[in-house]
Amino acid sequence: MTAAAHEAQLRRTPLYDAHVALGARMVPFAGYEMPVQYPLGILKEHLWTREHAGLFDVGHMGQAIVSAEDGRHASVAAAFEALVPADLLSLRYGQQRYTQLLDDNGGIIDDLMVTRPSGPAREGSLMLVVNAARKDIDFAHIAARLPTGVRLEPRTDYGLIALQGPAAAAKLWSLSPAGGWVAKNLAFMSCWQGNIGTWQLGISRSGYTGEDGFEIIVPAADAVALWQTLQDGKQVMPIGLGARDSLRLEAGLCLYGHDIDETTSPVEAGLAWSIQRRRREQGGFPGAARIQRELREGTTRRRVGIRPDGRAPAREGTEILTASGEPIGRITSGGFSPTLDAPIAMGYVNATHATLGTALQLVVRGKPLPARVVALPFVPHRYARGVAQAGGNA
Repeated sequence: MTAAAHEAQLRRTPLYDAHVALGARMVPFAGYEMPVQYPLGILKEHLWTREHAGLFDVGHMGQAIVSAEDGRHASVAAAFEALVPADLLSLRYGQQRYTQLLDDNGGIIDDLMVTRPSGPAREGSLMLVVNAARKDIDFAHIAARLPTGVRLEPRTDYGLIALQGPAAAAKLWSLSPAGGWVAKNLAFMSCWQGNIGTWQLGISRSGYTGEDGFEIIVPAADAVALWQTLQDGKQVMPIGLGARDSLRLEAGLCLYGHDIDETTSPVEAGLAWSIQRRRREQGGFPGAARIQRELREGTTRRRVGIRPDGRAPAREGTEILTASGEPIGRITSGGFSPTLDAPIAMGYVNATHATLGTALQLVVRGKPLPARVVALPFVPHRYARGVAQAGGNA
């Protein structure tokens, strides 16, 4: 296939033309043409998000609704719990959970966000957001395994915009009284649906940067107007995929296809916190026997944070050795941290070498370089955990 033919097959989000007008460098990503950076550059975009607020186009992600014909939350939650290890029966109105779609061996098909919409009018449904590169696989897998009376409906006519950083709440507040209510009252991992200005939006207080922020579902026809209104050049600037990746790495967050995939379980990946007590005890999800065993007995390998000495970054695939030179794992994500002004990495090592402070060597350009195991995240999270809990519409 020629390069031109390949590009012709790439999809575009509703914001494609807006990115081009801003001078973004567009690259193929997960089947889409996406902005990797703007003229500001990845380093400055990263630091801007940490200091102010960044605006991200994440409209390539997959959105879907799972609904029960009988309109009962228990019906749709029980059906979807058969595919993931999270406790969905206990979800309150407007509450969101991170979980994983698992295969029969407990391997991770994808990680995703599951939300119970905020209001009785949407009873009997769950909203899903999955990774762009996996959405076709995910949706086929889910649809084939839902019971009679429960169905999956992909949503293709919506955009998704992430507003992330310490100035995010103030920006949302400035849009309208409803925006102020959301900024003040919406807690981390909660959602709200309603009107802000002239837009009908779905907003969750979540994101993948480690900062306080919001992910905003917007009808595709309104996406450009909202995007242009949110960016002001003073506190909010557009940010590309390059900085999005370095921000999530600093936050110690997994990237599907790199840090997690079908060969890793949630326990190996350090995601056991996302499996609530009832599911740990009762099981009832794919690979439950393996995951329950790993929770009891531990795993043979673990995902860890790693700080290389010196300035040379260790990229994905870098071999990890013990201090005495024995192979024990590989780097799955690595790069340079703009916030720490130092290289950072994550990878899997034999569990016996996962203790904080353990000395390691990383084989970079054929040369073993010293490193050590450190705690995750590399940069502390600043999620808005102290605000009031939202539960309805405005």
